[in-house]
Amino acid sequence: MFSIEHEFDSTVVTLVDDGRAPLQEDVVINAFEECVTIEQYDPRTDRVQKITLSNEQLRDLGAALNLPEGVYSLQRLKR
Repeated sequence: MFSIEHEFDSTVVTLVDDGRAPLQEDVVINAFEECVTIEQYDPRTDRVQKITLSNEQLRDLGAALNLPEGVYSLQRLKR
């Protein structure tokens, strides 16, 4: 299950683990103009862990999900 909310400066996607136990904490993704942050509460440390991806890293991650094992470099299309 997930939700999508549009804030003033970002789009917020929250992923809720509704699979089988043990369930993971919610994942909150904030999409800003210049980057994307991914946050998840860590009950072991009682802190929210945060990762920031540049738009280029996010593009590469999206491509990597559909490719076989290997090393790749994406090229931008020239207009």
